[in-house]
Amino acid sequence: MSRHFASKAKWAVLALPWLIAGCVTPVEYGDIPHSAYVEPERCNPTAATAVEQDDKPFFFVTSRLPNCLTENITLLHHRGDKVRYGRFAGPQKATEETDEDNRSISLSFSESQRWWTDLAGQMQAADGRVLVYVHGFRETFYTSSRDTAQIARLTNFAGPVIQYSWPSQGALLKYPVDETNMYWDERNFRKFLMQLAQLQSTKEIILVSHSLGARLVLPSVEYVDRNVSNGDSSVISNIILVSPDVDTQDFERDATDEILSARRVRNNRRITVYASLNDRALALSDDIHGYPRLGRPRCFDPFEAADLKARNLPERCYAAQPKYAEAIDKLALTIVDTTAISRGRTGHSNYLLSAPACRDFAAVVNGERRPEGRQATHLPHVFVLPAIPKDEKPDHLAICRRNE
Repeated sequence: MSRHFASKAKWAVLALPWLIAGCVTPVEYGDIPHSAYVEPERCNPTAATAVEQDDKPFFFVTSRLPNCLTENITLLHHRGDKVRYGRFAGPQKATEETDEDNRSISLSFSESQRWWTDLAGQMQAADGRVLVYVHGFRETFYTSSRDTAQIARLTNFAGPVIQYSWPSQGALLKYPVDETNMYWDERNFRKFLMQLAQLQSTKEIILVSHSLGARLVLPSVEYVDRNVSNGDSSVISNIILVSPDVDTQDFERDATDEILSARRVRNNRRITVYASLNDRALALSDDIHGYPRLGRPRCFDPFEAADLKARNLPERCYAAQPKYAEAIDKLALTIVDTTAISRGRTGHSNYLLSAPACRDFAAVVNGERRPEGRQATHLPHVFVLPAIPKDEKPDHLAICRRNE
């Protein structure tokens, strides 16, 4: 009996990573043909379609399947039949009768050329600056819209703010599906980014990605760099990777040779990475993929960790600065370690939950290279946000401009 129990326990332990990875929760097609969701005219507006957008300040681009059969349009977790453009309003505070899972965002679709024209007009009024936000794993359109609106408030960004929404499942046990859909959507996102970079009114693109979204952003920037002139792609100048779920060595090999090439950096291209050793979501991704994530500075090399310990330094290993950076006297890559000020259940969204990280993030979005509050480390490109003194009790939600 004990041997049988031990055998079953062994298989349960071996199966646990697969259960966590979500391999036992397949995507279901649903009870309605997907083509039926998009048949109504409001899912397919023309240039002549009158669309009320004064109450919808934010722009969005999405490859999610919309549901235009209900009174309020919603965006589902399935892949759509095409990329759609539109505008949306920030979420309102929940009432006692409405829980978050059943709330929707007020949105409307636009004909693509009209959308681009409206965007260009707003960009011209803001010196050609635009912010693009790409969400990560386990997001619905509601949660990513909430975060987009918060980023706009937190940074006081004067130009248009665009959310790019890919078909994340919004579920913990759907990580492999999210990875699959993210890679499926790469072609859509890179075409959008190419068009934005080539828009005559575009002078500066601030590109913000969270978590798995970095794996959509980085190869797309490389694609734009290869396929448009140096002058055009250099408008993608301020790239911010928050808790990036990216292989650190892959990033060092590819991004520093291409995205952060010397000529791009001379033209003001830079990448800022927010990382935390207390990031539980990336700790799980570490375990699943086997190698450290860019957003979690775990030392894979035990000899490197031992050397740091012998030098009385924290055992944290970061992506390296490109070798040419000192020669041109510009930081191509900046890493901000938020370990000491992590907040939330997972420590995966410090930039929207922790006051010091929120302040730093807002400053970087607005062009600051070395915001106040950072502490230098033994590496010239790595900075730490120090722990909050025990006698200080900052109002994190108010400082981060988070509505909850």
